[in-house]
Amino acid sequence: MNNYQSQYNLNKSKIIMIMGGLMVGLLVAALDNSIISTAMPKIIGNLQGMEYYVWPFTSYMLTSTIAIILFGKLSDIYGRKPIIISGIITFIITSIMCGFATNMLELTIFRGLQGIGGGILISLPFIVVGEIFSPKERGKYMGILASVFGISSVLGPILGGVITDTIGWRWVFFVNVPIGIVAVIILMYSLPNLKLPDVKKAIDYLGIITFTLAMSAFFLGFTLARDLNIYPLTVIFGLFLFAALMFVLFILAEKKAEEPILPPYLFSNSIFTLSSIENFLATAIIFGGIVYIPLFAQNVIGMSATNSGLVLIPMLISLTIASNIAGQIISKTGKYKKLAIAEFVITGIGIILLSTMNVNTSPYALVAYSTILGLGSGMMYTVFTISVQNAFSLREIAITTSAMQFFRNVGATVAIPVFGYVINYTMASSAVINLTPKEVLAVSIQNVFITSIVLAFIALVIAFFLKEMSLDENKPVTQEKIPEEIVEKAK
Repeated sequence: MNNYQSQYNLNKSKIIMIMGGLMVGLLVAALDNSIISTAMPKIIGNLQGMEYYVWPFTSYMLTSTIAIILFGKLSDIYGRKPIIISGIITFIITSIMCGFATNMLELTIFRGLQGIGGGILISLPFIVVGEIFSPKERGKYMGILASVFGISSVLGPILGGVITDTIGWRWVFFVNVPIGIVAVIILMYSLPNLKLPDVKKAIDYLGIITFTLAMSAFFLGFTLARDLNIYPLTVIFGLFLFAALMFVLFILAEKKAEEPILPPYLFSNSIFTLSSIENFLATAIIFGGIVYIPLFAQNVIGMSATNSGLVLIPMLISLTIASNIAGQIISKTGKYKKLAIAEFVITGIGIILLSTMNVNTSPYALVAYSTILGLGSGMMYTVFTISVQNAFSLREIAITTSAMQFFRNVGATVAIPVFGYVINYTMASSAVINLTPKEVLAVSIQNVFITSIVLAFIALVIAFFLKEMSLDENKPVTQEKIPEEIVEKAK
């Protein structure tokens, strides 16, 4: 039993309640992503604007990415409970707003606001699990928590397809309301306000401003780069230059901040740095599948929204199983490096198979290929979070856990517009002039997966350099901070 379990008298029944509350809270955010993936083709048809297909995804990912770091740090100051409750309430309100959107601009804006709540909900539960369980126990409970992504991903496509085909796409957002209310009730009753006792209430305003501006310019530059024939290169280059400047200012601000939102010394740890890169690449790969497999199923094979959702179910079940198995293996062996390598071997095989799809591909082949992708990708949620939590003390768990989710979101934020650019570039290419519309889209999606093959290979190579730190050899969980001499050396 670690410090928090004894401090708050967290017996078995309370832990079950907390885990249940965290899982429902995580479910409300995770469910939304999987539901909208199958509903988006119908949303586009209703609100018009195929050229804006990726904007609701990217606006959500941008704001959730920013929120992960900001509110992870604020939860150090004000406690986990009020932050996670406020995140659920924000998510509920903005879900209602999304449901009432009348055009793509409104939906994009409302999804951006929704991402603030989503960012809180996909990071805080993992922070709590990292704090209330010992290093040896984290693998098992982290796998259980990560399985919510699989559960929601199984329910999401089904609900998204059925709701879209029956009562309309707006209800894919309204369904978040009752789930969110249940999550608030459970967490209000069960979750103690976990809080580090000696954190200074110093908010890093300069870091927040420069970080937000950097991410926003970075995101906007990638998104506009999808349409080089519309937006001049000078504008896009200017956005990237501004983003680079803000990142530099952000780094300088963090070195001087009393309580930085992303301490620079974290990157002096090779496990943290390599795990961050791996999370970035793994998420970029899986999001290519989540976004474009339903599009392929509906617009190339000709399946309904409901059936395109059913196609994703085996992939997401395999993702859930892989996450839980990885957690159990880590808890029993205290090792994670071989799992990291296996993840990208399996993911690479799945991506290679997906890249061979064409207009003649059967739904059964699509299911098989996507299932292999899910089996590899599912390990990510457990392996790299545990590896990083194990490399730092309890005091750094919040920021390191948030950082892992941050790099996952950055991977998706960058991947979606990049893949969108690949789609648009292929569609405009002279090589597809003589093809039918279905064949053009099939070739475009093929190119997305070919791009993902390169990412999977890079990630596999990096996995071999990941340092192994056995959980059995890890020091007991404490609230000690990184020694000042290490911090100063990193600066």
